[in-house]
Amino acid sequence: MGPLIAYGNGIYAFDSGYVRPLLAAIHLIVENGRAAFVDTGNNASLPAALAALDSLGLAPDSVDYVILSHIHLDHAGGAGAMMRAFPQARLVVHPRGARHMADPSKLIEGASAVYGADEVSRLYGEVLPITGQRIIEANDQLTVDLAGRELVCRDTPGHAKHHLCLIDRRSGHVFAGDTFGLSYRELDTDGRQFIFPTTTPIQFDPAALHASIDLIMSYRPQAVYLTHFSQVKDVADKARQLHRQIDAHAAIAQREKGSGQEQLSRIRDGLAELLLSEVRLFGCRLSDSEILAVFAGDLNLNAQGLSFWVNNDK
Repeated sequence: MGPLIAYGNGIYAFDSGYVRPLLAAIHLIVENGRAAFVDTGNNASLPAALAALDSLGLAPDSVDYVILSHIHLDHAGGAGAMMRAFPQARLVVHPRGARHMADPSKLIEGASAVYGADEVSRLYGEVLPITGQRIIEANDQLTVDLAGRELVCRDTPGHAKHHLCLIDRRSGHVFAGDTFGLSYRELDTDGRQFIFPTTTPIQFDPAALHASIDLIMSYRPQAVYLTHFSQVKDVADKARQLHRQIDAHAAIAQREKGSGQEQLSRIRDGLAELLLSEVRLFGCRLSDSEILAVFAGDLNLNAQGLSFWVNNDK
C-alpha cells in the first residue's frame, strides 16, 4: 500500500496496486466512524483497503457501503472480496450492473473478449459473486446515508451505460469514476493537472458523455475524484478541455470510418498524435516516449471504443 492521501472532509485515497503505481485509486469516505469505499481495484487490493481502515482506527465492520462507479473490472473486480471482508457492507451499483455482480460470469466473458482469458485471470483472479440481498441498485438520484452524510447517485452514461457518479453533499465534491476522464499524476506540471477522456471497448457514446460532464458541472464541484488517478481541481477548465477532446476523439473515428483492417491502428495512431499535441499544449516536459508509455493501455482501449462506436453508430 502506498501512502494514504487525506484530502479533508473525511475523504481519503490510496493506490489500489492495480497493474502499476498511480494507475487506479480507491477512495474512502469516513463519517462519524462509518466508512464507504468508492471502487475496489482487484482482489489483490483488499490488503491495502484493510490497511487504510486500520490506519484510521477503523475495523472492517465499520464499512457500511462499497460503491461502484461502474462494473469494469479495474473498478469492480475486487468487490466480492471486499464484501466478504466487510460483513456490514452493502454494495451500491448501477441497476444495469447489479446482476453482473451477483453472477459475474458474463462480466468475465466480456473482459476476456477484450483482453484474453489468460490476461483476465492474471489481472483479477477469481471474481467473487455477491449475494443479491446485499446489493443496492442505485437508480438515478438514489441517496445513500453514511452516518448522516448524503451521497447522491447520478446516472452518468457515455463511458459505459452502467456508470454512476457520486455527489457528496457534505463536501460538494464528485466521485466520477471514468466519466470525467483520466488525469495521471506523472504528467502534473507546475501544480497543474492534465486531463484526457477515456472511452470504453463497446459502450462509448460521445453525446451521452458530454451530457454527463454537464450534469457533473451543474453541481459546481470544487474537486472531482477520478479512479485514474484521484483528485483534480480547476474543474470548470477541465470540463471545457474534456468537451473539446471528446469531439476530437469522435472526429478521428469518423475520419477513419471505412478504412478496413487498418481502422483500429489508424485510430490509435490518430489518438497518439492528439495526446501528444494536447500534452505539449498543456506544457508537460516529459518526452514523447514517456507520455506514450503512461497512456499505452488507454490509447488501445480508446481506439477499440472509437472503432466499435463508429462502426455501430446509427
